[in-house]
Amino acid sequence: MSSPSHETFDLGPHKDVTRLWCGLWQLSSNAWGSAPVPRIRKCMGEHVDLGFTAFDMADHYGSAEIIFGQFRKSLPVPDTVIGATKWCVFKPTIPSRAVVEAAVRERLARMQTEHVDLLQFHWQDYADKGYLTALEILDDLRGEGLVSAIGLCNFDTIRTDEICTQLGPGIIVSNQVQFSLIDTRPLHGMTDVCRRHGVKLLVYGTLAGGFLSDTWLNEPEPDLYSGQLTPSQRKYLDMIVKAWGNWALFQRLLRCLRGIGDRHGGISIANIATRWVLDQDAVGAVLVGARLGLSDHLDDNLKVFQPECRLTREDKEAIENVLAYSNGRKIITTIGDCGAEYR
Repeated sequence: MSSPSHETFDLGPHKDVTRLWCGLWQLSSNAWGSAPVPRIRKCMGEHVDLGFTAFDMADHYGSAEIIFGQFRKSLPVPDTVIGATKWCVFKPTIPSRAVVEAAVRERLARMQTEHVDLLQFHWQDYADKGYLTALEILDDLRGEGLVSAIGLCNFDTIRTDEICTQLGPGIIVSNQVQFSLIDTRPLHGMTDVCRRHGVKLLVYGTLAGGFLSDTWLNEPEPDLYSGQLTPSQRKYLDMIVKAWGNWALFQRLLRCLRGIGDRHGGISIANIATRWVLDQDAVGAVLVGARLGLSDHLDDNLKVFQPECRLTREDKEAIENVLAYSNGRKIITTIGDCGAEYR
């Protein structure tokens, strides 16, 4: 079912996985809009038909796990589609075997599967070293066949290194973090740690909630409190104008990306922004949020893999010349390392 036009990578036991994933976080709230479940499943099928065979979800993304499970079970060969979900521990928890196994089995039940393809783990409080115990138990469950692969979600560089060192090679296959032209924090240590331990980054926020697109080129700065922005747009607008730089500099970046796209035969700003991230060390895949049943950009997203979208040294230098005027390299000190904004 995989399209030959897709770039792929290996993720633990999963081979030839597409480097563009469908992110289902927008199913967590009607604030992004909503569509009937049959239409959502139909759109999932359209993704798979075009080779987008990996879906990312979480225990707190509304009914995402359930809808995905229903969809995959309806396929002639369900195993051709990868379902990555998360177990997120936001409050104090003693990670006993019973607690950890119950969390995994809940994922299995909701996704109607015998094993979780990729179970990504988030732990809120670093002061509580229970995350090491939880991950050791998850590894036991992996050995028992309930989980195929274990990943992290929004762990910082220090803890990622600590976990991979303690658990040993090959246990942790991925870490899901925010990464874009606006947020380059993974370049300041995380990619080095991932490369050393053989961990792939699964990255989100690459289009900054849609701001890194032709839609916003030459547009005035939107009102953060207008009620017209999605939750993602409010989050990333705040980062653009407060942490990264300002709207005028952001427009300069968009114009730079548009110029590069024009030189490459009309490739979109979103394609260029995505390609830049895919070219970074340790990045396995970019997770593209999809408003299933409402809007998607499947055909445009596929252009990321076309030869016309390859960035030249001159392209990258032009981008860097704009980024040099931003506070991008300081975000890791003002906001903190990867995932700090959630703690």
